[in-house]
Amino acid sequence: MTDNDGAIQSVLQEDRVFDPPADFIERCGGAWVESKEQYQTLHEQSIEDPEHFWGAVAEELHWFKKWDKVLEWECPDARWFVGGRINACWNCVDRHVENGFGDQTAIIWEGEPVGDAGPEVRRLTYADMQVEVSRFANALKKLGVQRGDIVTIYMGMVPELAIAVLACARIGAPHSVIFGGFSAQSIADRVTDAGSKFVITCDGAWRRGSVVELKANVDEALSMTDLVEQVVVVRRCENEIDMHAPRDVWWHDVVADVDDTCPCEEMDSEDMLFLLYTSGSTGKPKGIVHTTAGYLVHTFLTSRYTFNLRHHKNHVYWCTADVGWITGHSYIIYGIMQNGIPSLMYEGAPNHPGPDRFWDICQRHEVTHFYTAPTAIRAFMKWGEEHPRRHDLSKLEVLGTVGEPINPEAWMWYHRVIGHERCPIVDTWWQTETGGHMITPLPAATPTVPGSCTLPFLGIDAAVVDESGAEQPHGSGGLLVVRKPWPSMLRGIHGDRQRFIDTYFSRVDGMYFAGDSARRDERGYFWIMGRMDDVINVSGHRLGTMEVESALVSHDSVVEAAVVGMPHEIKGTGIAAFCTLSPDWSADDRLRDTLRAHVAEEIGAIAKPDMIRFTDALPKTRSGKIMRRLLRDVAAGREAGGDMTTLEDLSVLARLQDDED
Repeated sequence: MTDNDGAIQSVLQEDRVFDPPADFIERCGGAWVESKEQYQTLHEQSIEDPEHFWGAVAEELHWFKKWDKVLEWECPDARWFVGGRINACWNCVDRHVENGFGDQTAIIWEGEPVGDAGPEVRRLTYADMQVEVSRFANALKKLGVQRGDIVTIYMGMVPELAIAVLACARIGAPHSVIFGGFSAQSIADRVTDAGSKFVITCDGAWRRGSVVELKANVDEALSMTDLVEQVVVVRRCENEIDMHAPRDVWWHDVVADVDDTCPCEEMDSEDMLFLLYTSGSTGKPKGIVHTTAGYLVHTFLTSRYTFNLRHHKNHVYWCTADVGWITGHSYIIYGIMQNGIPSLMYEGAPNHPGPDRFWDICQRHEVTHFYTAPTAIRAFMKWGEEHPRRHDLSKLEVLGTVGEPINPEAWMWYHRVIGHERCPIVDTWWQTETGGHMITPLPAATPTVPGSCTLPFLGIDAAVVDESGAEQPHGSGGLLVVRKPWPSMLRGIHGDRQRFIDTYFSRVDGMYFAGDSARRDERGYFWIMGRMDDVINVSGHRLGTMEVESALVSHDSVVEAAVVGMPHEIKGTGIAAFCTLSPDWSADDRLRDTLRAHVAEEIGAIAKPDMIRFTDALPKTRSGKIMRRLLRDVAAGREAGGDMTTLEDLSVLARLQDDED
């Protein structure tokens, strides 16, 4: 962290503080947590007696059988709501129908392309969802899916994606959703690791007026594995695809002759709800295991309190993430639907057909809660504030950010241009592994500071510590940890117990290590400083450097590659690749383009390097370890610093710094 001390200090000296708007509670019809003092009292109580706190929250959900004990904890293993029986789909859908709210909107969907009559829009009520989910759940059972089978889902952002997720939960089949931008190889790797026999996909997905060939990617992936027995295909784009009978079946065919009622399986509180793969520094993606009851309880409460969601208040909530990421799982589907709030799903890009698309959607659907990534906000800034100015955003009540720390000036632009200085901004820190929000403001209670995620959520014992676990004084940096279990914490890495322990519970004894460095300012507010491993956070999506390096080296031209993060105006962090080439290849722009396309083919478009530098050698220690710290300096355009006594050949670094290539 020493290389960044100057930047860190300037951030921590941020003196702009924004109190919750004075009229927020009245304007929004109330708040769950109304003041900083109330937050402090509740947080203290939740840390001192977490079983009482979380037990009271859990009482609001539907249980087939109540738990015997709220928590059993023996680090690193947590069991929440022990002995309880519950179903995620029942709590997201059936509970609302049973309580008389079946005619209320559950999902608002808008897609591409935009024709002369405007965009295609679909609205599904909770009663509609109950029928559609039950039909598809019965179809899955007819195809042979049994309780405990892991179902892989690789789809565009269409309502059938939410229906598929909830249908899996309904029958007790864990889902493994793969982001639709990932490549065939990435699909094959995840299918193999999960041991999945069933895949759900679409013929294609629309993005910027073009079709993303989802089914073709699945076909290519399944040529690499013989595990998959059945593929269900949603007809979305009507693009030409190959259907391989009897393996491949159309969604509309399999739901045509099944019953529209399907009982919910009574799941044990610790039964797996889903697998979600996230990148790791060793290259192999990690299958994060989330179980049922604790995840539901945590996402239910964080959705309600972080966004101040209130049933019957004409709220329309829009999280712009893809369900292929944890944000979409927790804050498009599970957390939001448990609260009975209309959740908007959008298929497409933020700038198609024009750079005002998001603001047009906000106006037409009267969005009240808007949750997006800093990388999107920086793009909005670049496109110009004239685009949001053309639209009525007066219905907005709460703005949120997710995926990475937001730089203060982007925060200010968001506050001023989108929120018109009257919408609290909830800057949320959390991870795939945590399942839900961990550090975040509460809109009516927390004074906010641009760039800081502020204070821990209720029940979260977050701290900045040194390697021994000793808490660091305010203003000092250290490791970001969570000292006590929380309900939605990961339960393991699928098939790799030791990696689970080594990654999250070996750095600081008895504590969950987030992999991030952090500081707390004089207010006690948290500032996330970045990753402490070799995972790059690109536009809120985590990519392992080893994954990208492996993809580059798999091309005939590349002998060796080193990948690091670099500052990027829009993404926050971009990907810089340093490659040494085979003597048979020429270092030119054509090869750069070829390698970028190759990485996209191997991993997905999000992994394409933003910069590729060709070099005759990489800076290494005498033992042969690449000194990525120095490459990060080169990629950032600053003079390499720090201890270089172990560097084998100083001239390698000198050539890299002198090279304007």
